[in-house]
Amino acid sequence: MRSRGWELVEPLFLGLVSRKFLTKYFPADERNRKVIEFMELKQGGMSVSEYAAKFEDLCCFAPHYNTMEAEEDKCVKFENGLRPDIKQLIGFSEIRDFPTLVNKS
Repeated sequence: MRSRGWELVEPLFLGLVSRKFLTKYFPADERNRKVIEFMELKQGGMSVSEYAAKFEDLCCFAPHYNTMEAEEDKCVKFENGLRPDIKQLIGFSEIRDFPTLVNKS
């Protein structure tokens, strides 16, 4: 069983490891291309689950969105990329927990 201290530190540790990994094994121009792809990502013709999977895959290249403090920003970014008809269905509920937002969508 994990201690409460590890639960608080784990996201920070994983973020640091992820950044170091990306810096070492991905050329800067490729990382930048992925960040741009993430920032421009929209659901378009994808299902919500396909969009969520692509969002999560690309999110790791945008370090700002990988902290506990940025959970709200991550939700806003995801919601803004949804098709208008789906945004209307979930309404302006201001869900700021990413897994909950994906499930509601």
